[in-house]
Amino acid sequence: MESRENIRWTTDLPGLGHSSPIIWGPHLYVTTADRPGPPAKIKTGVYGAGDSYQENEPHQWRLLCLARDTGTILWNKPGHEGVPSQERHLKASHCNSTPATDGQSIVAIFGSEGLFCFEMDGTLRWKKSLGKMDAGPWDSPKLQWSFASSPVLHENKVIVQCDVLSEQYLAVFDARDGRELWRTARKEVANWCTPALAEVGSHTQIVVNGWKEIGGYDLATGRQRWTLSGGGDIPVPAPLIVGDWAFLTSAHGSYRPLRAVRLSAAHGDITPPEMGATNTAVAWCHPKLGSYLQTPLVLGDLLWSCDTNGILTCVHRATGEIHYSERLIKAGQSFTSSGVAAAGHLYFANEAGEVTVVTATNQFSIVAQNRLGGLCLATPAVADGALYFRTTEKLLSVGGRPIREDAGGGGAARGERTPKG
Repeated sequence: MESRENIRWTTDLPGLGHSSPIIWGPHLYVTTADRPGPPAKIKTGVYGAGDSYQENEPHQWRLLCLARDTGTILWNKPGHEGVPSQERHLKASHCNSTPATDGQSIVAIFGSEGLFCFEMDGTLRWKKSLGKMDAGPWDSPKLQWSFASSPVLHENKVIVQCDVLSEQYLAVFDARDGRELWRTARKEVANWCTPALAEVGSHTQIVVNGWKEIGGYDLATGRQRWTLSGGGDIPVPAPLIVGDWAFLTSAHGSYRPLRAVRLSAAHGDITPPEMGATNTAVAWCHPKLGSYLQTPLVLGDLLWSCDTNGILTCVHRATGEIHYSERLIKAGQSFTSSGVAAAGHLYFANEAGEVTVVTATNQFSIVAQNRLGGLCLATPAVADGALYFRTTEKLLSVGGRPIREDAGGGGAARGERTPKG
């Protein structure tokens, strides 16, 4: 029998979704795609086949609100209903994109069903078509793997990266009424990357990952300020922004780089002449140490990157010096969700729902390994002494002390910033 120590609560979730839970104040928000009948089929593990999986049953894309202290579902509101417009990868879901909130709005992308904005009580404020979100590999355009880029919400602006097979663009919408403020075309391949925000001098930049057009865009105008090309040709991880640094990784194909960009020095095309080379803007690059799916995380002077096979690499974030590269768990286990940091430890959940806890130092040390009791492909949320894990069937709260009544917002945490969505 598995120990229930420090499990605060467990709540069953309807449907299937790999979107991460997010937190605002005393509430948790999570999205899902529900359908009648038996649970949706998924296939985990490391395998080469990328076949699409078609479902002809009507689905309901829903937004749920839970009480963070008890796990009670406070409301469960529909956003859209219909047969999915696109097929999905057998490992994916029809609800991969994590929602975002600023305490005034909640925004969510439901793939080809569109961009949705809700009031904080779950009332639908507006919805917007983003077109056909045909996300699949660039060299096998008949495959459909399901959209996964998440929206970013900042100062009443909704930022979306829509790099799909049919078109590629970055766009900003007004959260209050859905008006499109600007749209910038990109020359990219289909990818599953979520954008990030960075303060660079007097400007706010949107930093995006990719293969052909990694880069930074002016938040106010959409003008591209710098670009970087090359790396893995199926990009998934989000950029990690820490001060003046952007840490970028991708995989598949010839390279899986892990590299650092100085944003204040990034202007125009900063692509080095060859992978692994550096310049004024690209401070360091390891051509073969990056990850396919997971976003890296940073604490202090250290950066960690975990790949699909569970190999955890720790480097000095400013110099790229490698401290270690070690396996988290026995060979054969696969990792999709990104790691998170809390209270001096790092937490990495593999797809089988086994969580490995590692000390957040430059010396590799496993503190504990625990089981969630279900498959896990979503990155956990972290706030106020608790971790919130989503499995394919449940949401779990894990923590050793009570939740404060005055606790603020939080979300899926990566890096040294205060956890937020």
